[in-house]
Amino acid sequence: MLEQLLIFTRGGLILWTCKELGNALKGSPIDTLIRSCLLEERSGAASYSYDAPGVSYTLKWTFHNELGLVFVAVYQRILHLLYVDELLAMVRREFSEIYDPKRTVYNDFDETFRQLRREAEARAEELKKSKQTDKPVNNKKKQGQVQKAGSDKGSKKSEGSLATDGGDGDKAKGHKLENGHSNGNHVEMEEPRAGVVNGKENTSSNISAFDVSKLQKRTKGGKKTDTVVNKGSKPDPKKKATKKNRVWDDAPPETKLDFTDPMDGNGSGNDNIEVVAANQGESMMDIEEIISSDSEGEVDDNVQKDSKPKKKGWFSSMFQSIAGKANLEKEDLEPALKTLKDGLMTKNVAEEIAEKLCESVAASLEGKKLASFTGVSSTVQAAMEDALVRILTPRRSIDILRDVHAAKEQRKPYVVVFVGVNGVGKSTNLAKVAYWLLQHNVSVMMAACDTFRSGAVEQLRTHARRLQIPIFEKGYEKDPAIVAKEAIQEATRNGSDVVLVDTAGRMQDNEPLMRALSKLIYLNNPDLVLFVGEALVGNDAVDQLSKFNQKLADLSTSPTPRLIDGILLTKFDTIDDKVGAALSMVYISGAPVMFVGCGQSYTDLKKLNVKSIVKTLLK
Repeated sequence: MLEQLLIFTRGGLILWTCKELGNALKGSPIDTLIRSCLLEERSGAASYSYDAPGVSYTLKWTFHNELGLVFVAVYQRILHLLYVDELLAMVRREFSEIYDPKRTVYNDFDETFRQLRREAEARAEELKKSKQTDKPVNNKKKQGQVQKAGSDKGSKKSEGSLATDGGDGDKAKGHKLENGHSNGNHVEMEEPRAGVVNGKENTSSNISAFDVSKLQKRTKGGKKTDTVVNKGSKPDPKKKATKKNRVWDDAPPETKLDFTDPMDGNGSGNDNIEVVAANQGESMMDIEEIISSDSEGEVDDNVQKDSKPKKKGWFSSMFQSIAGKANLEKEDLEPALKTLKDGLMTKNVAEEIAEKLCESVAASLEGKKLASFTGVSSTVQAAMEDALVRILTPRRSIDILRDVHAAKEQRKPYVVVFVGVNGVGKSTNLAKVAYWLLQHNVSVMMAACDTFRSGAVEQLRTHARRLQIPIFEKGYEKDPAIVAKEAIQEATRNGSDVVLVDTAGRMQDNEPLMRALSKLIYLNNPDLVLFVGEALVGNDAVDQLSKFNQKLADLSTSPTPRLIDGILLTKFDTIDDKVGAALSMVYISGAPVMFVGCGQSYTDLKKLNVKSIVKTLLK
């Protein structure tokens, strides 16, 4: 049963709701749909699932882009209603005829909706009945064909089968000419199956043909077999020789391999470290990145130069043929969207994200009137630019300094946990954040909770000495959750404003380490969980962030698990114009990019310039 159907404008004004449909909805499925789907450029999806306590809803929607209307239907997920899409299309058509921008009440639409609903339900019932009647007829035909094939014998059976196969083939060709897509796909599906079977037979025969033991038995003096045997036998003596040569002497080593100074040690090296730390300069976080009008003009000129040769091809003829249309259709948008999708993928945007973005832009433009003296490509690019700005712009405040002062008023430290996969630069960028906070007169303490990787504590200790800030460490093979808890308690006693928690790098599929991370976050309840990711990754960004969030949610013992709150992008100075990882990470997680690492010194940390990223993506 349909739970609710409502019509509202893109501005949020509800024009009509069906009062006869069921009880009030549990939870807030409409608000969640708008917040996490429509505003996040995920409107190209077919449906949206919402889970509330005791019930699960499925939401489907459609747009009238010319009038700026949204039509949403809500029903329980277990029902699988087949007529919802058709009903939404019918309601969209009928309501657009009576819509008036100055009118806000549409009580007269109730009777129209009842008729449309009856028609849609009746058609759905007819489809069910037709499917049920078709199944036994098809079974009888199959049984008749089997009996007929069983009655034939000898050569007549083979000739009859060839004749029937030929007839079916002619019929398939005839259907392919009439219904090009369906029967064409059926023919293509049958051909790879034969190829797979042949492939398996060929591989098995090849394996038996290249069996080394058989070749040795058949041709003992052949040159080819000798070379094969010699190649296989050569590595063994080499390996044994290297093993014999790599025997250590019994004498003890003369010097230690650990060149790091003790934590409380005073030496001449500390004086040099202090000088280095003092001469680092101002962090790039506090320097506003200004894009001059000249650079913007150069970008626009480059876009025009790049687009000039493209207009001479097939796209120009299609553009000229559809430029005069009043309303945009999906077929009109496909060439421009394909060009945009390919461009985004060349900028390192994940393929799945680029496809969803293009689907969302197509849904927002379909049926919209084309403005005067504007082309389809420019309209699509403008819509994509608005969508990218909307995605990359943070939906909440990312002012850490304000949050630090708010926590200081409550007399507790502000805790930041750095998480991510191996080798992305968590410890280095943690030191950059610490340096930036020190410039704003914020007292910082580091917590060495990477008790897994060798040298991790010494690395963080070196950064702490260079920055002259305290570090809390317990060595290796300790529970990181307990170490972080004790570090926060120590910071509370010492009056530190911020605790920066370094964690071990872990792959998103490593369940033991992900369970330990979930325990650390649940036990200490940090104020900010920062995911540190490389700007070099492409499709793997989607897998990393989605699985990190999924594991943190699944392995947490809390009913409301903490997920990733923000993103720190590293190695941003090595990617040139391949900035798509920022878009992929923000789109898949909904978390904003709070820091961007762009170098190896402590000052090389800056904010994400949304306008610059968008211009680079569409360049």
